[in-house]
Amino acid sequence: MSGKSARAKRKAAAPPIKSKTRAVQAPQRLPRLVATAAVVVVAAVVGLYFLSSSHNSKSSASAYPYAVGSPGPGQLAPDVKLPSTSGGSFDLASYRGKKPVLLYFQEGLTCQPCWDQVSAIQKEEPKLHALGIGPIVSITTDPLGLIRQKAQDEGLTIPVLSDEGGRVSDSYDARSYGMMGHDRDGHSFILVGKNGKILWRADYGGAPKYTMFVPVAVLLAQLQAGRKA
Repeated sequence: MSGKSARAKRKAAAPPIKSKTRAVQAPQRLPRLVATAAVVVVAAVVGLYFLSSSHNSKSSASAYPYAVGSPGPGQLAPDVKLPSTSGGSFDLASYRGKKPVLLYFQEGLTCQPCWDQVSAIQKEEPKLHALGIGPIVSITTDPLGLIRQKAQDEGLTIPVLSDEGGRVSDSYDARSYGMMGHDRDGHSFILVGKNGKILWRADYGGAPKYTMFVPVAVLLAQLQAGRKA
């Protein structure tokens, strides 16, 4: 066999040599493509989240309708003088001429969402004070010893008042807006002005939704709108 024929046969039988450049570059390109795709997906998800949040913030207030019981805006607020978890007693009359007071009547020990509401308000308390609101107190018909322990367990600094027997609650007709008949308060917020008159009232706990928790952002928006009205 001639030398040329032998070289031709060896050349034909030899496997093709793969490009070293491609072998090295291909694995590097894949992570970059994956990372780029991940960034695009995350951006899309974040965009959808903010669009959804924006929509929800506009529509959420309508999801929390409330009644306005009596006494209502413009009427003189009944006296409130009750024992407090903070010690001593709370006297609404002592705030006349000072700052508005926000009263929150709630169902008490049988309603965990009600205590979650107090916790949520406590976290956002500076926003309420920024609106010129002074003290915020919650009122239930439970015995003081029991609600003091509950307040301690929940880490609450907002005073909770014991209206055992319901005398004050009935003066505000707060036991007409709950799920427990006349046994307990509902979920009512009453803002009393420094002149002793009611500025705003919202009874969320009655029919048709029997709401036991209102997001603080919604509460603030509805309070501000109610005061303007």
